Amino acid sequence: MIIGVPAEIKNNEYRIGLTPGAAADYVAHGHTVIIQRGAGLGSSFPDEQYQSKGCEIVATAAEVYSRADMIVKVKEPQAEEIAMLREGQILYAYLHLAPDLPQTEGLIKSKAVCIAYETVELPDGSLPLLAPMSEVAGRMATQVGAHFLEKPRGGRGVLMGGVPGVSPANVIVLGGGVVGTNAAYVAKGMGAHVTVMDINLNRMRYLQDVWENKVTTLHSSRGNLLEILPHADLVIGGIYLPGAKAPLLVKRDMLSVMKPGSVVVDVAIDQGGCIETSKPTTHAEPIFYVDDILHYGVANMPGAVPNTSTRALSNATLRYGLALAKKGWKQALRDDPALARGANIIEGKVVYECVASEHGFDYTPLEEVIG
Repeated sequence: MIIGVPAEIKNNEYRIGLTPGAAADYVAHGHTVIIQRGAGLGSSFPDEQYQSKGCEIVATAAEVYSRADMIVKVKEPQAEEIAMLREGQILYAYLHLAPDLPQTEGLIKSKAVCIAYETVELPDGSLPLLAPMSEVAGRMATQVGAHFLEKPRGGRGVLMGGVPGVSPANVIVLGGGVVGTNAAYVAKGMGAHVTVMDINLNRMRYLQDVWENKVTTLHSSRGNLLEILPHADLVIGGIYLPGAKAPLLVKRDMLSVMKPGSVVVDVAIDQGGCIETSKPTTHAEPIFYVDDILHYGVANMPGAVPNTSTRALSNATLRYGLALAKKGWKQALRDDPALARGANIIEGKVVYECVASEHGFDYTPLEEVIG
């Protein structure tokens, strides 16, 4: 199979779909790997590293898309990339279709085989291809929040860890999953007072046990949110429902109880956001204000640390990508129920129920497509 890796074109997206080492694994299994010239530079992987692993460097994205049987990307394809997809071609990338009707319509029209990293799901409900970027985004969320709490950056001028005689920042983390756990881990390490909100009591027990009661856990409800939001300096949204839009936990009216200059970082923005006033922003223009509350909604946060992110992502996606390349998409999906959960759109049919429901499209069970 010919594996194509184009340069990412989303705003300030510096990651690449494969590290040179991961590309070498495809080559070792007998596949041809073509890389768009310069695609790895943002992640500190020059073309020469790919060439030394047996990859072919091509000049344009158009050549990558025209020749490849499978496109390996990081972020969802932009409109000009969707136009280059063809029927039966495998697209293996983050897609986040639930809040993105234009992309969903474009991928349906392309009749490509669209496998979304974020919905590959193991029997225990864990998301192995989303987890590494959730780890990065969760840890970054606290760093970003601390940065924008500084007065010259637009925040209220609070130091995360405080100093002797001065209280630390109050950080509220919405969701105790991978994003929330990593956000809380960094915030705790910076000396902040951390509250993790979730609806899963077992998860909250686990976090308190692991951290020896050094974080506060609180059941997630509107009443509890209204009680603690007035004390918050930083709110981090880390809610994720596989394939579906994130639930809105912080509503517009709740901002009125928050302190001017406090910060919200909505890591769930890829799936529509869990804070009602959030909207997608970019690394070039990352923030905006609503009711004097600073909002950060960058939809590709891990793109700011591309060397780390690309390595972590390739580690996770490689085994499933090799299965798709070796067996073809139909057999690979038949053989691995976890990978099958990653199928979102196949040859014009929406095979992921949450996506179909969100946009009002007909849902086709995957079994009808793969036989």
